[in-house]
Amino acid sequence: MAEHDAQPGAWGQAREMNGLEALMWRAEGDPRLRSTISSLELLDCTPDWDRFLAAHDWATRLVPRFRQRVVEPALGVGVPSWVVDRNFDLHYHVRRVGLPPGSVWTDALALAEQLAMVPFDRSRSPWEATLIEGLPDGKSAFLLKLHHATTDGLGAVQLLGMLHSSRREPSPEKPQVSAPEFEYTTPTNLFTRQLTQDAAALPALGARHAAGLVRSVASPERSLRAAVRFTASLRRVLADPDSDGSPLLAGRSLSWRFMTMDIPFAPLRAASKTVGGSLNDAFVAALLGGFRRYHDELGVPVDSMPIAIPISVRKADDPEGGNAFAGARLAAPVGVVDPQERMRIIGLQVAQAREEPAVAALGLIAPALSRLPAPVISQLAGGLTKANDLQASNVPGIREDRYVAGARIERAYGFGPLPGCATMITLVSHGDLCCIGINVDPAAITDLERFERCLREGFDEVLALAS
Repeated sequence: MAEHDAQPGAWGQAREMNGLEALMWRAEGDPRLRSTISSLELLDCTPDWDRFLAAHDWATRLVPRFRQRVVEPALGVGVPSWVVDRNFDLHYHVRRVGLPPGSVWTDALALAEQLAMVPFDRSRSPWEATLIEGLPDGKSAFLLKLHHATTDGLGAVQLLGMLHSSRREPSPEKPQVSAPEFEYTTPTNLFTRQLTQDAAALPALGARHAAGLVRSVASPERSLRAAVRFTASLRRVLADPDSDGSPLLAGRSLSWRFMTMDIPFAPLRAASKTVGGSLNDAFVAALLGGFRRYHDELGVPVDSMPIAIPISVRKADDPEGGNAFAGARLAAPVGVVDPQERMRIIGLQVAQAREEPAVAALGLIAPALSRLPAPVISQLAGGLTKANDLQASNVPGIREDRYVAGARIERAYGFGPLPGCATMITLVSHGDLCCIGINVDPAAITDLERFERCLREGFDEVLALAS
């Protein structure tokens, strides 16, 4: 969908966070669990600043979520909600920065990682957009920084696909809507409203439970088998992977470091097909090949390590935006030298995780967890992520040309947060490329140049299968 096809208000309709979003929002009592996601796009020229500002003003009217801030109910009892901000100021959210003369892409990355590490002002709408000027050949970069409670990777692609233009020229036919009126909502008002809504919903909730009880009584054996199966699945889903964390990657800090690499889409996909696998299997296998080389070169070889991979639970008829994913935690086969065998193992592990009846269990228990005191939330949430040496995400991106205020997007990288894990690596398909955004904790990855080289060699190893 391009900007002239966009439907006002279609993205980010929910006014209350779901349990997973509330958990991410409240877990930030531990600063290592900050959930900031970033999109960094390389533009073929520098957009006109007035047109760039106007595009963002239009976007915030089309998508009211970006004029809303988060309000917590009184006493922290209830669900954080999105409320139109009476103090919304586009000037605060949209910025421009000029790099010094002679700057290159790595300088833009360094600036982007610094901006991404700065926590959001929680009294404002949690997003920032920065135009980074001064790249060679008149190019520029566009950094969009969002709180993960706003959306996941697929929701972000939906958003950018809707807001980015399909042509360089202006689109006068795009829909024009008025800015949403601000809302006066206090924590006490929100607490009272949610309490009233919960009370009104009790009869329907009771009826559903009663119907479920009737079905259980009618088929006790089937209900018992389903309960036993789900409980066993829940234990597997919540259990730590059968793998110890790498001693080489044990360090943790508050710092992030960004790197990028571009991998041709077609050969990577062709490599996956040599074992009947998916692009994701090839992607993760290439990463593991890089990790194996890094460990071997530093004299600390490992056979496996704990990793996490998000699994989308988004349905075709779900509203756009928001978060709809579950996490698969795996014991990754780092020590397997044969890249085809690594792909087979990864494919099998992910397929098994998808088939778990309790794969979305975190979404089911998140509403209860999100109501706990912030220090307890941080401890519990951190327990699910801090042991991970790698979190890898594969997001299908936009394959057609897209423009930002007249500038064509040449590359599009996604950078996920480091919620206590050592590395977060994201693949976004863009045009005929796989744009790889790499976020690492420098306390865990202490030799950044070596690590980047080892990752490239891991991809070369997998890409060689395509020929």
